[in-house]
Amino acid sequence: MLQLLIRIVLNGIALLVAAYVVPGVHWSGGIVALLIAGAILGLINGFIRPLVTLLSLPLLVLTLGLFYLLINGAMLALVAKLAPGLEVQGCLPAIIGAIIVGCVNWAMEGLRPGDD
Repeated sequence: MLQLLIRIVLNGIALLVAAYVVPGVHWSGGIVALLIAGAILGLINGFIRPLVTLLSLPLLVLTLGLFYLLINGAMLALVAKLAPGLEVQGCLPAIIGAIIVGCVNWAMEGLRPGDD
């Protein structure tokens, strides 16, 4: 349960960083809305993204994995449609924002208590 809460908070922080760094990604909610957006991002990454990745496997192979950038951008745009306070204006900000979210989550993995 604690791992899930930590993941939600890290997702929320990553979304906030993307909103401050990427022009075209805007955040206007409070802390609770940020946690809701982090939870929505976790659910989408856990359930919808694997299905989309499986269905687009031929395109992923054909583009040597570059299509995965579009998948991640689409998932961030979907989060923006569902989460209150998050707005993504266009495809390029969604892709760049997804890259930032991924990098921030990767960098903060070291802060998370693990199963060492």
